[in-house]
Amino acid sequence: MARETAVVIAPGRGTYNAAELGYLSRLHGGGGEVARAVDDWRGRNDLPTVGALDGAARFSLTTHGKGVNAASLIYCSAMADFLAIDREKFDVVALTGNSMGWYLALAAGGGTELQGTGVELVLGMAALMDEHGQGGQLIYPRVDADWNDSEELRQRVDSLLADADGDLWISIDLGGSVVLAGTEQAVAKAEAGLPVVQSHFPMRLANHAAFHTPLLAPISSAAFKLLPIDIFSPPELPLIDGRGRIWQRWCDLGELRDYTLGHQVSNRYDFSCAIDVAIKEFAPERLILLGPGTTLGAPVLQQLMANRWLGISTKSDWLKRQEQDPFLLSMGVASQRAIAVGTVAA
Repeated sequence: MARETAVVIAPGRGTYNAAELGYLSRLHGGGGEVARAVDDWRGRNDLPTVGALDGAARFSLTTHGKGVNAASLIYCSAMADFLAIDREKFDVVALTGNSMGWYLALAAGGGTELQGTGVELVLGMAALMDEHGQGGQLIYPRVDADWNDSEELRQRVDSLLADADGDLWISIDLGGSVVLAGTEQAVAKAEAGLPVVQSHFPMRLANHAAFHTPLLAPISSAAFKLLPIDIFSPPELPLIDGRGRIWQRWCDLGELRDYTLGHQVSNRYDFSCAIDVAIKEFAPERLILLGPGTTLGAPVLQQLMANRWLGISTKSDWLKRQEQDPFLLSMGVASQRAIAVGTVAA
């Protein structure tokens, strides 16, 4: 039987929450070799094991949401999910990710070593964020509750940015929403000034610095000193970055390092563009979203809807398609995970 082609999507920060507590033990027996590699790094830095975090009696935003802890849990969960994909059933033709998910895509696709330099990159960057991160982030939609483009919501965001005096930026283009980031004062002002819509927006992101903005330029500089070029390798699979550029195995590793530690840290991350490139350049038969969590599911579907992918142009039709024959397999959803790992037929 011919394999189905698939583009794999890696999640970013904020995807391991209370509902995901125990993800590694429930689904991966603790995380295997990847978790052991992460624990080697954590042990050298006098931190508790990832198993202790995942196996805690209750979720603590202060503990589990701290950068280096969240990064450890998300890396182990996502990489274990990637290794669990049934490769006799799915031919992975490319990878992408959202924000921190770029580092995960690098590791899964061979741009760094899954159990070696990938860990150094992910946790090294998280540690720098914990030490030097500043500012904050919030999410606000640019589509209505039915995922249709809203000129009113777009104008609210545009007006807010115009009045921010250079202290607030679009950090991530996230399907039907944007992540706004800036100084604490600017983010607090935005949170107070944006009207509440769809019951929970604007949504402040706890323990998030102003990722992908000029405020993180000092972290970029520190990263270049901490992480040498030899942590990068020619990717084994095509990688789609936060500008929509495709990195192939013949890429210049100096450019890959410059993007990952430079541009990617302090400039807008266009996840929407990455999804556009994934579907239009690779035309996959499925998208597979790694866990933990399912928070990227809606942004991905919103971007598919914006492209009228598969001829589907309404939220209700996309949700119906997802129930009947999911194009997006989210490994945080049990029924879809079963298809991705090959325990049930599509």
